Amino acid sequence: MKLALVHDWLNQCGGAEDVLEVLVSLFPTAPIYTSLYAPDIMPESYRAWDIRPLWSDRLPGIRSHHQPYLPIYPFAWGGLDLSGYDVILSNKSGFCHGVQAGASALHICYCLAPTRYVWGLDAYIEREGLGRAAALALHPLVSALKRWDYAAAQRVTHFIAISTEIQARIRRYYHRDSEIIFPPVETARFQPSAVIEDYFLVVSRLIPYKRIDLAVQAAARLGVRLLVGGRGRDFDRLRDMAGSTVEFLGYVPDDQLPDLMARCKAFIFPGLEDFGITPVQAQAAGRPVIAYGGGGALDTVIPGRTGEHFHALTVESLMGVMADFDPRRYDPRQMRANAERFDRSIFERRLTAMIDRAWSDFQRQRKTP
Repeated sequence: MKLALVHDWLNQCGGAEDVLEVLVSLFPTAPIYTSLYAPDIMPESYRAWDIRPLWSDRLPGIRSHHQPYLPIYPFAWGGLDLSGYDVILSNKSGFCHGVQAGASALHICYCLAPTRYVWGLDAYIEREGLGRAAALALHPLVSALKRWDYAAAQRVTHFIAISTEIQARIRRYYHRDSEIIFPPVETARFQPSAVIEDYFLVVSRLIPYKRIDLAVQAAARLGVRLLVGGRGRDFDRLRDMAGSTVEFLGYVPDDQLPDLMARCKAFIFPGLEDFGITPVQAQAAGRPVIAYGGGGALDTVIPGRTGEHFHALTVESLMGVMADFDPRRYDPRQMRANAERFDRSIFERRLTAMIDRAWSDFQRQRKTP
């Protein structure tokens, strides 16, 4: 079975790249097609991979600022013919599912999200702070991109969704069914600690849509200790609204994250996310999670057992949960058991079984007259 991996862009590290790393470990000989690749930004280990950037990679400045090139991605991906492969596995949040596979190839799309700035443009503009001028310029373009994106989705053989939220969006926007396979989490890295300290914790990229501002303001108004790990363009704004009880840690190295999580009073996950790996990591470390009650947190955080949901994206709603939060109500064994439902080994087993099953069905259908 000749397989190709497809990934939107390789100029930043996040959840999509965590998934890609696992896919590469499962299919180490598969080439990786991507619209752009910035090797100086990405982990050094990626340089050993067979990465094949499209012609878009040569456009000026695209590696550091890929968003302004939004209109060209459909042309780049739509012109890529991968019909010479048996199986195409796309790891998609943008437009990479638009590759040409033809009738001879099975295309399985691991859908991180239907393209956000196409199907949720107004929310995207608001959370990125792009302003009215950007909205006026983008709306006509996005109408055309919606038609392209929808047509591309109809060429996919099978969709896999990362959460019930994404499954619902695939059905709503693409009118397609999907199977849920949760993203892989390295739960073995995290273990409960006998020592719990009096601090809430956030670890995230500091960008507007993550809504770290809710946690910072809630902690400042309640006068409780909050540690914020991560970097990003929202740092100055968050620091300006923080009180004396909020401490910014900057980038948290991977080897320090498990202990930091295991000792926190609770982990705070304040944004609306498609899935969210950090709440699972916190539960693997035996700690409860306070999460906004929407998106992926509905799959990963069980109220009353592994944490709590707050139900409005407001400081007051989050404060209402944090104010009387008692971590002793939650059993670390239950939290760890819940986290293990999302372990990498389960992802690998379910994904490979799904691909094998789909490939067998695809071959049988092709043989049927």
